[in-house]
Amino acid sequence: MTLEQLRIFVAVAERQHMTQAARDLNLAQSAASSAIAALEARHDAKLFNRVGRRIELTEAGRIFLDEARSVLAQAESAERALREINGLRRGALTVQASQTIASYWLPRHLVAFHGAYPLMEIKLTIGNTAQVAAAVEQGAVEIGFVEGAIENEHLAAAPVARDQLALVVGPEHPWAERSGLDASELIRGDWVLREKGSGTRSVFEAALMQLGVDARALRVVMEMPSNEAVRAVVEAGLGATALSASVAAPSLEAGLLRQAPLDLPDRAFYALSHRERSQSRAAKALLAIIGQSAPPAETVKGSPGNKR
Repeated sequence: MTLEQLRIFVAVAERQHMTQAARDLNLAQSAASSAIAALEARHDAKLFNRVGRRIELTEAGRIFLDEARSVLAQAESAERALREINGLRRGALTVQASQTIASYWLPRHLVAFHGAYPLMEIKLTIGNTAQVAAAVEQGAVEIGFVEGAIENEHLAAAPVARDQLALVVGPEHPWAERSGLDASELIRGDWVLREKGSGTRSVFEAALMQLGVDARALRVVMEMPSNEAVRAVVEAGLGATALSASVAAPSLEAGLLRQAPLDLPDRAFYALSHRERSQSRAAKALLAIIGQSAPPAETVKGSPGNKR
């Protein structure tokens, strides 16, 4: 039984006229007659009585008409849902982002997406870079946003912005008033860092390698699960850390942190997607909005604060 057969049956039943139904459906009368005959033969049920030159529904036909109309209504509802999803008037987009991105960079882009597509739902979760990559690979989310490069053959990574790392300390820290800092001094200080697997830590450790410093030689006195926790501990006077400039900016402005005199490289923010899964229109629309307002060349920076 096909939807086309149901449409023909309903048209004939409503008009009680084969020729008129065929004409309204832009079909040959023989095609309409064949569809009705196929239904009757396949299910061994008489749907119409031929009375003289007209036709009328049998009892089986009257019962079947209600069911056929219900099926066609459900099919139309399904088609309408697909049209609304394709038109971004309905549906949901699942996103996971690392903490720095989710808290400081992504929100304005999500607001812009909501403004353009107010009926679309965005489901955002937060994890570190390793967790985001795993969620995209496993299909738990459609798009991930992370800091730093990801080596995963199943994932495609597209740069969407750049971010500046800052080496920061508390106002009373010995490095706060220095005019210069040698990379070799880094291993003699105490450090408060994000957990392993976070993008901030991975990029910082890669930067240390470029400076000729073995990250394993750092004296890490605390590992914290969030940027805010790291920032609060360093503000309280313990150790040094590397944070996104956008994370450190409020504390630098308020004088709660000082930027140590060592330049760290900037890093890329990447959008992750699975290579073998088709990308929804909603995902493409979000990435297009990000591309319009934050091209890859843009560097996300906080306030310069009081760098000395």
